[in-house]
Amino acid sequence: MFNLKIPNFKCEFKTVAVTAAIILLIAFSVVGYLYYSGFFALEKKKNMVGIISISGAILLSEQVDTYDKIIGHALKNSSIKAVVLRIDSPGGYADLIEEIYLDILELKKVKPVVASVTMALSGGYYIAVAADYIYAAPTSFVGNIGVIGVMPPTLIPSEIVIETGVYKATGFSKLLFPFNLSHALDNFASAVETGRGNRLKISPVELRRGTIYLGSEAVKLGLIDEIGALQKAISKAAEEAGLVEYDVIDLNEAFKEVAYSWGSLSSNLTLNWRNLTVEVLNSLQPPPSIWYLYLPSESSFTVLSNVESTTVGTSVFNEHGKGLVLIDKSHGNKVSTWDLDILIAELTSRNITVQFSSNWSNLASMLGNASCLIIASPTIVYSPEECNIVEDFVGRGGILLLFFDPAYEYLSMFELFDPINSIATRFGFFFAKGYLYNEINYYGFYRNIYVNRFKDSNVTRDLKSLVFFTATHIYPSNRGVAWSSENTYSSTAEKTGEYAVIAIVKMNGTVLAFSDQTFLTEPYCYVEDNYKLILNIVDLILKAEVKPTVKEVVEKAVEEITEPELPVGTVKEFIERIDGEEHVVKWAKLSEVEVLVEKPGETTHYYYDEKGSLIRVESDGIEIVYDTPIAAPPYPLTRGKTWIRESNYTMYLNGGKAYGKINASYKVEDFQYVEAKNGETYFCAKIHYTVVDEFKIGESYISMVSEGFLWVSREAGEVKEEYTVTYFVNSSPLSRTNVTLILKSIQKGGKSF
Repeated sequence: MFNLKIPNFKCEFKTVAVTAAIILLIAFSVVGYLYYSGFFALEKKKNMVGIISISGAILLSEQVDTYDKIIGHALKNSSIKAVVLRIDSPGGYADLIEEIYLDILELKKVKPVVASVTMALSGGYYIAVAADYIYAAPTSFVGNIGVIGVMPPTLIPSEIVIETGVYKATGFSKLLFPFNLSHALDNFASAVETGRGNRLKISPVELRRGTIYLGSEAVKLGLIDEIGALQKAISKAAEEAGLVEYDVIDLNEAFKEVAYSWGSLSSNLTLNWRNLTVEVLNSLQPPPSIWYLYLPSESSFTVLSNVESTTVGTSVFNEHGKGLVLIDKSHGNKVSTWDLDILIAELTSRNITVQFSSNWSNLASMLGNASCLIIASPTIVYSPEECNIVEDFVGRGGILLLFFDPAYEYLSMFELFDPINSIATRFGFFFAKGYLYNEINYYGFYRNIYVNRFKDSNVTRDLKSLVFFTATHIYPSNRGVAWSSENTYSSTAEKTGEYAVIAIVKMNGTVLAFSDQTFLTEPYCYVEDNYKLILNIVDLILKAEVKPTVKEVVEKAVEEITEPELPVGTVKEFIERIDGEEHVVKWAKLSEVEVLVEKPGETTHYYYDEKGSLIRVESDGIEIVYDTPIAAPPYPLTRGKTWIRESNYTMYLNGGKAYGKINASYKVEDFQYVEAKNGETYFCAKIHYTVVDEFKIGESYISMVSEGFLWVSREAGEVKEEYTVTYFVNSSPLSRTNVTLILKSIQKGGKSF
């Protein structure tokens, strides 16, 4: 049975009535909002001057979307006869600024546009020049025409995330990116020259300097038209539109719901732009990026400086080379293998050892074996005693290379200039404050200067042109061997001149000072003759002849190592690396006849007779007894001394026996200084050895062939060891292991050495 549902017309009528009331209420609200926001006024009144306020830094595309809506409304609404741009902005991201500028140009085609400037810097001024007429207060900040760019990052390649081209991930070549800034600057300057026309009374060079002008000066230079504020700008706009009676409408107010949707980011960054840093900008627009933006240098350019380069401890390249170049890292030097990789490559290819040292005492002790010392961009002052050591090194024929790069300007002036000059002044040099620039002839941008005047010298041989990247200059100029062109400026002297950028002093040795460091690195080393300069430096180092110190003469005369003095209770620790894996090895002299060696998973006891000859070894259930005691090295060790160790032995393992034979040969090849991990440097005999150990287990013949070098000092005994072990089974090679051992610490009778 069906129940017929009868409609409740009374109830439905109430529902409809309520719904209608709600709709009417919303409609009245919208009408009210539009009325009070000025939209009804736009329909009723036919003569309006609209004000568009452009404030703060332009960092977000949402800002441009809003300005686009406001400008578009002003363009299409026939009631708005003229527009005043009220500008208080330091600029912003380049393409966002250009979008607003181009939109205003479209608006200007059909309606007068006048600008009233509180502050119009960089991109803010870029927008202002789109107007027909510009007003500013006497102390308004105007100008700062220029570009800030953040270089593309260095690609660290991945085998998981891969790209199709060399610049796909970074976007630009680092070497060519500055040229893009020049193109952007040309666009900016062209907009100014087009907008201001023959009113502009400033040279193209001056225009591009990024200078900030007060309004009172800007009007004289034609950057603005007249001193005045908002009311004067409104009157001018009305006059240009032929209006006698008109109303004024704030177009931003009409769109405030959209404008304020930028949220806290807008209020914190775009309006409070003085809190911006390049780090923050990079988070909004990752590098590479281009900005028409004024930033106070104290808060911005710290991040633009190079990332601090670090080399911790000691890095050695081509350890067994015949020459030695030392690089100081003990004075907070802003230099690393990354900066000097090309120079290092050229030196090591010529069998030169290159070593970084972060311990001055160790470095000083190694200067006797060195032909060259490199000091680059230090941040800690050199003491008079340290300067004496360097001066003595140069006096004996050593090469001293001083590199300084003023691009590290995030340091205080004391940290920046005093450290390098503490050593440079000892040799009659002084690195000037500031940097060099050229506004006419430059590579990419104004701080990349050409160097094209040279004095004949070994270091400038065959050079025709160099490019230095943010360089300072060196006093006195008459010690120079390379100079900038005559139209180059000093940022501190603020005058042109031919500035010395490479200087030389010849003593028994040679001191060379370079006012740039970047030219050493890729890709900058391949510009002009920069690579030739690097090769000339290498040749100079190769020809150095350093006389030994008195101490070295004595050591040479008594070139020998006597038996190490290691009393009972001596404990040494070594860092052992086996095929790249590191662990600690402990060596302990338990008595005059027993030594303990411990390493992860292995404990070995060595037993000696009263003459110091090895007679027995026990290691984790294995015992080896030698038929003939293995004699100690024949001290004193002198150059060319050789000896042989031979013995048959019985090996006891797992309740059984095996028989073997050991045959070893040794030769003292050289004497060298070795820097251990405890920070000490030891005078050592360098011993080459080959050890063949053969034994039979069952039907298999096992042999181990070890070949390498051992460094032994009088103070510590074994300091270092490097060797390779090759394993054979029945004469067939099975595997090979590479082992290095370096002293980490030593305690003699409870005392550290």
